[in-house]
Amino acid sequence: MVNAHETIGSSLEDLLDGTGEREEVYEEAIKRVIAWQLEAARKAAGLSKSDVAGKLGTSRSQLERILDPTNPAVSLAVLDRAARAVGKRLKVEIVDP
Repeated sequence: MVNAHETIGSSLEDLLDGTGEREEVYEEAIKRVIAWQLEAARKAAGLSKSDVAGKLGTSRSQLERILDPTNPAVSLAVLDRAARAVGKRLKVEIVDP
């Protein structure tokens, strides 16, 4: 019988390293979290997507691309502007792996 705290096989990180997908998966995960936080902040502030797009000086379709969790190609400057548009600020931190 296997103890509930014992692991069998490799970790998820090992698997992703082995398939060469780790960076891609991590990038998308980070973007998903940021998109979720922006959407939650937008709703908490009582702003529509059109309101936020207007504050950013862009279209609603462009805002949808910014919030798309599968699109990691959004600059930090754009994410910072989006955060400020919903009354927040972007915080980027470097931590130990």
